[in-house]
Amino acid sequence: MAEAAPLYDTYSRAPLRFERGEGVWLITESGERYLDFGAGVAVTSVGHSNPHVVGALKEQADKVWHLSNIYEIPGQERLAKRLTDATFADKVFFTNSGAEALECAIKTARRYQFSKGHPERFHIITFEGAFHGRTLATIAAGGQEKYLEGFGPKAPGFDQVAFGDIEAVRAAITEATAAILIEPVQGEGGVRPATTEFMKALRQLCDDNGLLLILDEVQTGVGRTGKLFAHEWSGITPDIMAVAKGIGGGFPLGACLATAEAASGMKAGTHGSTYGGNPLAMAVGSAVLDIILADGFLQQVRDVALVFRQGLASLKDRYPDVIEDVRGEGLLLGIKAAVPSAELLQAIRAAHLLGVPAGDNVIRLLPPLVVTAEEAREGLARVERAAESIRASKVKKTA
Repeated sequence: MAEAAPLYDTYSRAPLRFERGEGVWLITESGERYLDFGAGVAVTSVGHSNPHVVGALKEQADKVWHLSNIYEIPGQERLAKRLTDATFADKVFFTNSGAEALECAIKTARRYQFSKGHPERFHIITFEGAFHGRTLATIAAGGQEKYLEGFGPKAPGFDQVAFGDIEAVRAAITEATAAILIEPVQGEGGVRPATTEFMKALRQLCDDNGLLLILDEVQTGVGRTGKLFAHEWSGITPDIMAVAKGIGGGFPLGACLATAEAASGMKAGTHGSTYGGNPLAMAVGSAVLDIILADGFLQQVRDVALVFRQGLASLKDRYPDVIEDVRGEGLLLGIKAAVPSAELLQAIRAAHLLGVPAGDNVIRLLPPLVVTAEEAREGLARVERAAESIRASKVKKTA
């Protein structure tokens, strides 16, 4: 009898074992090269083994790894200043993950209302199809039954409405509402962007009703859509924003950003983290920002994204029996499959291209932001190879 695996059985892992990475490529133990257009689910923002980021990590590793937030950590102050200088925010709380950043955002919003004399205001309006993390609070915020099942009563205080329906949002506001929480583009939910009109209307509703607008930019932030943060496309700013994934370039790092007013209820002792903002993460995060904020970088992301999007649109036209739709913003793109998405994902992997499954029968393509136009075209060629193999298989079955 085979020995049981020592790991929790919580993942359906692909049978691929990668030993190292170079830019947009991953190399298996046997030497096979895969074009990585999954980027660890939008995490490896500046590519694998980026020399600048690796150098920053090594330099810090020779100094000090961990201090805890009992002491002042200069790296936190430096990175927080860079983030506040580049965004709407005045305050930053560092975490280790996106779910923790969302937990902080939820607590910040509730604590704000409490500090203003409204303890009854703790409900947060969220949206169908959302994904905000795997903690008990964030699965309740996401509201998807497949993540809630078996974990006891759903954490209270989250009221879900249809994505994009402003009248449903308006109707859901009560005396108990503290905030509205939304992803500018639903990633896990099937790469569904919110319209500019919807985002502006949410901002206005919050202003009119004394609510806080919380944005989950864990997947959409740090250049992923071609702006530093996706909400910039709609010309609005949030009160609170959760960030992670791309900001660490592969190192565990998240952050909750807020205006001074929104963060005013978060006094000493109201929140904390042992590892959050550790010196290693701060060094890496700052090195990632060196690259993302460099002159011309985000324009390059937009230029390559246009090449990629146009190429996918062409494939949709030529393979409507495989590709039903192409959606997304910047380098957060989704292929809605006309066949089971698992079949398309398998065909893409067979072409040595990596993507990420999502809801609504969608495959996400999330290359590192350093991807070149030539590498994007190589990715397109592999998607076409996958589509051709699916079509050929269909023909064979009907022959």
